[in-house]
Amino acid sequence: MINDKVLAIILGGGQGSRLYPLTEARSKPAVPIAGKYRLVDIPISNCINSNIKRIFVLTQFNSASLNRHIKNTYHFSFFSSAFVDVLAAEQTPANKTWFQGTADAVRQSMHHFTRHEFDYVLILSGDQLYQMDYELMIDAHIKSKAKISIATIPVNAKDATSFGILKANDKNVITSFIEKPDAEVLPEWVSEVSDDMKNEGRNYLASMGIYIFNRDLLIKLMKDPNTIDFGKEIIPQNIDKHKTLSYQYEGYWTDIGNIDSFFEANIGLTADIPKFDLYDKSKRIYTRARMLPTTKVSGTTLNKTVVAEGCIISAAKIEKSVIGIRSRIGDESTIINTYIMGNDHYQTLENVTNPNVNSIGIGARCFIKNAILDKNCCIGDDVRINGGPHLEPIETDSYAIKDGIVVIKKGAVIPNGFVI
Repeated sequence: MINDKVLAIILGGGQGSRLYPLTEARSKPAVPIAGKYRLVDIPISNCINSNIKRIFVLTQFNSASLNRHIKNTYHFSFFSSAFVDVLAAEQTPANKTWFQGTADAVRQSMHHFTRHEFDYVLILSGDQLYQMDYELMIDAHIKSKAKISIATIPVNAKDATSFGILKANDKNVITSFIEKPDAEVLPEWVSEVSDDMKNEGRNYLASMGIYIFNRDLLIKLMKDPNTIDFGKEIIPQNIDKHKTLSYQYEGYWTDIGNIDSFFEANIGLTADIPKFDLYDKSKRIYTRARMLPTTKVSGTTLNKTVVAEGCIISAAKIEKSVIGIRSRIGDESTIINTYIMGNDHYQTLENVTNPNVNSIGIGARCFIKNAILDKNCCIGDDVRINGGPHLEPIETDSYAIKDGIVVIKKGAVIPNGFVI
């Protein structure tokens, strides 16, 4: 079976500065998404749905909450070889530095991987939103007798300058690769894509940062300490030396490495038919099982809104928003185009009614639009947050503004009547 031949490695990324302040106190794979999941749940769920159940997650920054989430979530049978393990950067006699790049992270962790039996290594990113059957990609890799495979997706000219772009022959074997090409050279990199992609102007094949390597080749390549990144060095240096397959994917996929794309990916879930389907049983997204009560809504108009479990909502109106677990929203408040991550715990009734204790959640008569509220925020009464392009970038102890989106930091306290 394929799952006996494949080891999956999920790259947790570096410090996650583009997702700051959401990564101020947690690693990028641990950032909450869709009100109840974590980013790392996406590639792990894709692996499980693809019958791949030996998974390593590599990380080095703020990994405590990620460790806790994985420990509390992914339990397999005692008689199974399945596992999800977090490997944080560690100093050894051979490696005395932090991970310097994607390839360096794999190199420094190779002694953990080679203890296992496998023929192929599937390398994934921890900050992308998509649903892919990796078995199909692995089958294509094996049948073509490739040494390396790269998942590719058609993109338009505007996006092409931000990706590694490649060209392949009629057998999908990659013949050339360029990292983040300038706009003026793009006409030379047009690829053959489906008619649907052509109609959308998506004529360039971009690397999705999803790779398959044969075991022996990866071990050989990892012996060179001067190559530290897959996209910038390993792939360009080896497509002429080893048969490299392009596996073309045309489903929904987005890199959610910055605040703007993260915000759009979450708000996109409120569409009538969202591009990312959380309701397909064959592509189920797994996460920690929480024994939470049902959500209670009183006197609220809800429109295009996703609401997670355990919420207590008395708002006047919520529109085009994602409301995370255990959220509390007070009387007469209005929430528009906002992602509320929710809370890690409930307060006692005594604390909620105590004027000397900050109440977790959103108070009464608030107006919040174009915002992200991280976990455990305390928003007072009559607070007005109106995000948008009219706001200049800024950072304070309690919030930051990036791309016009107001991000209230984890555990921040916003006093009554505060205006942004």
